[in-house]
Amino acid sequence: MHQPGNAATQADAVICGAGITGIAVAHALATRHGWKRVLLVDERTPLSLTSDKSTEAYRNWWPGPDDAMVQFINRSIDLLEEEADARNNSFHLNRRGYLYTTANPEHAASMEAGAMAAREQGTGPVRVHASARAASTYQPSTHRGFHDHPSGADVLLGSEAVHAVFPWLAPDICAALHARRCGWFSGQQLGMQLLEQAKGAGATLLTARVLAVESERGAVASVLVRLSNGGEHTIKTNNFVNAAGPYAKQVAAMLQADIPLYSEPHYKVALEDLNAAIDRNAGLTILDDPVMLPWTDEERELLSASDETRMFVERMPAGLHLRPEGYGASKTVLMLWDYHEGTLEEPLYPLEELPELPEIVLRGVARLVPGFKAYLDPLPAMYVDGGYYTRSMENRPLIGASGIEGGWLCAGFSGFGLMAAMAAGELTALHMTGSGLPSYAAAFSPSRFSD
Repeated sequence: MHQPGNAATQADAVICGAGITGIAVAHALATRHGWKRVLLVDERTPLSLTSDKSTEAYRNWWPGPDDAMVQFINRSIDLLEEEADARNNSFHLNRRGYLYTTANPEHAASMEAGAMAAREQGTGPVRVHASARAASTYQPSTHRGFHDHPSGADVLLGSEAVHAVFPWLAPDICAALHARRCGWFSGQQLGMQLLEQAKGAGATLLTARVLAVESERGAVASVLVRLSNGGEHTIKTNNFVNAAGPYAKQVAAMLQADIPLYSEPHYKVALEDLNAAIDRNAGLTILDDPVMLPWTDEERELLSASDETRMFVERMPAGLHLRPEGYGASKTVLMLWDYHEGTLEEPLYPLEELPELPEIVLRGVARLVPGFKAYLDPLPAMYVDGGYYTRSMENRPLIGASGIEGGWLCAGFSGFGLMAAMAAGELTALHMTGSGLPSYAAAFSPSRFSD
């Protein structure tokens, strides 16, 4: 690491942000393209702003108008698996899958059609199990690892088929779609591993704050930073990468660019599942239905009387999800449910405290996995963490040239920065080096918003 007294004076590229995407760009430039003077600049500890707030999950399941996201994330998973194989899976990549569930028969009818459409976009084959007997051919995921797992998806139709495989789900769950090239990994371990490889290839980490990007004749010429000792320093460079996560919109203004990004606060709740309410081999499990929370008549009357709590007795949004955390004897479960609304142009830290959030999330999870009802009275100790999803209007990243010449953008990853980082770093480096671009590159170019 550069110390304030001997900070670099010239760099082939300056990358603003040492989160997972900034590190991935540095890694790609240094290890794959041989750029020796790559400088990562961040005033914080690497991976400490939003990269460590993630559920660390990944999926190649991206229904959409085209196959760009599927192909992009498939490439990222390819690179994750290569890295895992090369390092004895030191960051614990698994393929537990994403399990989408519903208690709505109408939604169940659309699951199979949705899976077939996803197959055409490159997610893999579809296997349909429409009875308990048919479900006997279902191949479960293993506790660890990712080799010898199915790709594509398994669709379980009917309560008998669902509960033959997942008996811990609510009795009225009538369909489940298990997307298989999905799972999670240790984002911190991966990020530090990539950072060390990048530094070994010549990249440098500088603890500093980017103050300005200076230009000459419409092109990047230097970057002004404030060092950790309070002094200012100028770094000459012709390439500046904006990988500033939640602050990408503000950093883009230094490149005379206005990018359409906004930030949403997201929270996760952790508890110790001492009663083994969920199978420890389960994948990330999602309820695709809106939820009505159960309350006593007295509780309902009390909550209805306040504008701040009335939403909790009304129909609440779909999308609550949970997954086991850790391996072996671990009993931790992570739970998430973005029932709250709100967007910000500029993130605010610390995030707003929501005292009611742990109980509301737990009540929602108990709707999907009844075993969690045992934790409602009394409520257990729960840990709340959170960060921002910074996203574009269509929830696709912005990767490519942005602003003045020599300005590059790698941002807008919403909640999928960890899973996309490997392909995002590779794609950014391909843009910067003038190399051939993959077919999905245009779908993520910042210039699409002016088309």
